[in-house]
Amino acid sequence: MPLGLGRRKKASPLMEEDDVGERTALGVSHAGGVSGSSISPQIPGLPPPAPALRPRLVFHAQLAHGSPTGRIEGFSNVKELYAKIAEAFNIPTSEVMFCTLNTHRLDMDKLLGGQIGLEDFIFAHIRGQKKELEVYKSEDSLGLTITDNGSGYAFIKRIKEGSIIHRMQLINVGDMIEAINGRNLVGSRHFEVARTLKELPKGRIFTMKLCEPRKAFDMISQRSSSSSSSAGISSGRGTLRLRAKGPPTVEELVREVSVIEEKAIQKVDDLLESYMGIRDSDLAGTMVELGMDKQNPDDFSQALDRTLGDFAFPDEFVFDVWGAIGDAKAGRY
Repeated sequence: MPLGLGRRKKASPLMEEDDVGERTALGVSHAGGVSGSSISPQIPGLPPPAPALRPRLVFHAQLAHGSPTGRIEGFSNVKELYAKIAEAFNIPTSEVMFCTLNTHRLDMDKLLGGQIGLEDFIFAHIRGQKKELEVYKSEDSLGLTITDNGSGYAFIKRIKEGSIIHRMQLINVGDMIEAINGRNLVGSRHFEVARTLKELPKGRIFTMKLCEPRKAFDMISQRSSSSSSSAGISSGRGTLRLRAKGPPTVEELVREVSVIEEKAIQKVDDLLESYMGIRDSDLAGTMVELGMDKQNPDDFSQALDRTLGDFAFPDEFVFDVWGAIGDAKAGRY
């Protein structure tokens, strides 16, 4: 789930009405004056002038397996976005599994995360066929990388070639993990699902209840994420950033992320997969942001605890992440 890959200028809360913000943008002081000109004070007894309105942000969306185009607006986080998509297409919100940007294919590099370009086209992948499988865990690693949609559904982002799951030919990228050994995992975060899979005893059979995303005809044989990007659709510089806490903001990218940060994010994402069985560029980017200005691993560890304490990262992992950030700073990449 891509984080913001750029430094931002001023961020403005996404509101249809923001009298203070609009007045500031127009050079209007609290006293009612305009820079470089004078305006007569309001006549007593008359109603105040209507506040200026911000442009409404409208996104276009389709169901990934095929549908008319819908208009999506008025959301402030991922859960509300899914609810608006469901409303636009007259389906239950629980049907929406995840979204990709600018492609209808199961391209795990195009997953919608906490940031949407103002010109991005949203494709919603909804529930399809359910399946329940028995898996014999003959090795410590199943070869799965797990991610989640930010709204309670964890699904498979990557299947390692030659792994137990890959050899089965029955589990695919994009499949949502609903339950393991009868334990309901809907509502769990990706790291919780990955931990559950990792803790399953070797040499035993376990059951997985999964749900595939509904597929269009040209996606039936697809088993892995596509490496090609869709043509003809590009995202603009303006970006809507969705936050777990606080209002969304519209941000303007001032520059691309530095090579140092980009390399550090890649390394940390690799460490997440190695230690926890998840890939999450959002999470990796947040960790790099927290570590770039820290002078020692203790300060970095404390910053992680304050911001990402729910993950309960092991000390060894935190030390390796600190090392990856340090290597990137020193140009060792």
